[in-house]
Amino acid sequence: MQPFEVAWDDAHLQRLREQVRDYQFPIAPEHAGWRYGCDPELLRKLCAYWVDGFDVRAAEAELNRFPQVLHRVEDIDIHAVHVVGEAGGRRPLLLTHGWPGSVFEFWEAIEPLAFPSRHGGVPEDAFDLVIPSLPGFGFSGKPRSPVGARTTARLFDALMRGGFGYRTYLAQGGDWGAAVTAWLALEHAGSVRSIHLNSVLVQPPGIQPETTEEKAWRILRTEAEDRFGGYQMLQRTRPHSLAYAMADNPVAQAAWIVERLHDWADLRDRPFEAAFTMDQLLTEVMIYVTNDAFATASWFYAGGPAEQANTMPEGRRVEVPTAIAAHPDPRAPFPPRSWVERGYDVVRWTELPRGGHFVAMEVPELFVADVRAWARDLPVC
Repeated sequence: MQPFEVAWDDAHLQRLREQVRDYQFPIAPEHAGWRYGCDPELLRKLCAYWVDGFDVRAAEAELNRFPQVLHRVEDIDIHAVHVVGEAGGRRPLLLTHGWPGSVFEFWEAIEPLAFPSRHGGVPEDAFDLVIPSLPGFGFSGKPRSPVGARTTARLFDALMRGGFGYRTYLAQGGDWGAAVTAWLALEHAGSVRSIHLNSVLVQPPGIQPETTEEKAWRILRTEAEDRFGGYQMLQRTRPHSLAYAMADNPVAQAAWIVERLHDWADLRDRPFEAAFTMDQLLTEVMIYVTNDAFATASWFYAGGPAEQANTMPEGRRVEVPTAIAAHPDPRAPFPPRSWVERGYDVVRWTELPRGGHFVAMEVPELFVADVRAWARDLPVC
């Protein structure tokens, strides 16, 4: 275990500002808004703030607010935030992010989960938190070729048990983090006592809708894929073609990432600018840009099919007790409970009233409350 701190180089930051300042925006359709991609007007405002308003050192300090480590697992350095909370080692919880996210997704939830008595809770609800960066993402090392959720689950189980010494633990995830968490339950069930998901990605093979509710959901899911899924096809089939366009191009990377944050957020009762601050958007983007992680993070989409990580083995299901936090997700409308129960031992089901795809970041108070409630009835580990 090596202690880790974010340390952005002055020369690199200066060049980054120059690249953003000198970026030549392409011609945009009149009144484009978000219809054809990232809103040109918002992107111009974001870039202007990036150059003249964004306090990079404050963001760096914020990212160093919690203890972090690098630990070599197999042949890759895994970065992880590790917060020993009021639980004092008794309730380890692995939190796994997705794409285009990072450990920063959980930032507002860390203190309430680790130190609940400081945030209106009770010490008995506290966790020890381990929040790793997926391989190729953020501050983790880069794999030599694409890996997916199945390989990552193996790496993260080794991190938890061999690295931090937790014999058993709880696991939570959304987006790709939900896939990693599912594979932890499928192939490392001796380590994982219970899981909590706010996405459902890994499903039994050949599953088809049966009920009226399931058929209606499948239509919504197909519509969402048609509307929002173009990026996924490219990242799954030709990630390196995308990398050529994005390499050394911070504005293009920002546009690609921020578009996802906008399109997948729950914006029914608030504008995008109220869902995420500019500082949050740029901190997330900086984690990709400063670590040259855009290309290798995109590889995760190609890694899944290569290791058959997107479907469960024939005849298998997750037998580890599973809690589900269903929520209004524009990117992936949540399936009915009957559908999820075909692949998972669902022991708890919560309908969150708000919060889009990035639920821990968008509505941290609801996320924290549900995670606490899930673990409250479990034996202390």
